[in-house]
Amino acid sequence: MSWFKRIGWFHVPSSAAGVIITLMAIVFCAQVFLAIDRRSHSISDTLYGVFPFFVCTFLMLDWIASRTSNAVRQQEGQPLAG
Repeated sequence: MSWFKRIGWFHVPSSAAGVIITLMAIVFCAQVFLAIDRRSHSISDTLYGVFPFFVCTFLMLDWIASRTSNAVRQQEGQPLAG
């Protein structure tokens, strides 16, 4: 079963597992933003602080989505279920 569907450059969740992983990434980024913004003195302090966390989180989400999407299964010659 595919967790994500590729639409253009983006991966959109197409199952409950995909939605849960996406929500976990968003909640984590929101918590990081609030924690860093609480101690920063300017917008640039906040952006410099959250950038490494956001990049790593969304790169990992993109990696998981690309490994569990329809496009990978079609390239490998596996039949699509559902």
